[in-house]
Amino acid sequence: MPTPDPRRAPTPDRLDLVGDAWRRERPDLDVRPQQVIGRLHRVANHLTDELVAVYARHGLTEGEFDVLATLRRGGPPYERSPGDLAEHTLVTSGGMSKRIDRLERAGLVTRRVGDTDARARVVALTPRGREVIDAAFTDHMANERRLLDALEPADADALERVLRIWLAALETPPATA
Repeated sequence: MPTPDPRRAPTPDRLDLVGDAWRRERPDLDVRPQQVIGRLHRVANHLTDELVAVYARHGLTEGEFDVLATLRRGGPPYERSPGDLAEHTLVTSGGMSKRIDRLERAGLVTRRVGDTDARARVVALTPRGREVIDAAFTDHMANERRLLDALEPADADALERVLRIWLAALETPPATA
């Protein structure tokens, strides 16, 4: 007899136990939303732990990776204003300033006065910063592939479709990456 695929076996998990307890205590309530959102939250926490471990191998925090990745994916000359970085990373300007300070001290970015406005600042990826984010992003993509490979390809496609629909219901898509 073939060994069952653990990815397909419906084994009870923590949310099943919590749901059973609530159904017993509050049979008047539909606890299915807790089952879906609770699992999504727990999966997100596990994924974050797995992603952060890769960033750390490159000497980066999650936020620093995000800033470097935002600069890198923008293409040459790999620079943006601090406000633009904050907008694309959903960080406050104060939080962004701290991230930029750390990245500048590490030699991964530089700050300079804007070309057209002396009051404006521009954050630019250094050659070393580009090396670090390229290596970190390569490892990040391999890690995400490993994590996604826990699902069958059709399940990953279905999950992406459902999450895209759900996310569209919760937020307005940005104009740029």
